[in-house]
Amino acid sequence: QVQLVESGGGLVQAGGSLRLSCAASGRTFSSYAMGWFRQAPGKEREFVAAINWSGGSTYYASSVKGRFTVSRDNVKNTVYLQMNSLKPEDTAVYYCATAHSFGMVDSTLYNNWGQGTQVTVSS
Repeated sequence: QVQLVESGGGLVQAGGSLRLSCAASGRTFSSYAMGWFRQAPGKEREFVAAINWSGGSTYYASSVKGRFTVSRDNVKNTVYLQMNSLKPEDTAVYYCATAHSFGMVDSTLYNNWGQGTQVTVSS
């Protein structure tokens, strides 16, 4: 089992940047692919980014491509989401999750979830 804790959210002005962290505890973190999702009030959970077990492959939703970067450090057992050029429509609770396959956009195929961290972007 892997436990995940997101951090780094907060309030930022449009055009600003935030870096989210997802700290994992457990024995087999490096064997998992990881995903980032977000959910705004009244909306379905939305895929944001994915990264494979080694960090050598990434995949992004079209809405964030070119602005967000996902990375991982398996020594520190941490996955990151660097968010640049933030827009008000990026406002949501952001979640990280583990998966046994890379690049899935369906949230129901992910296994373990963190508690989420709030990102609010003001105009």
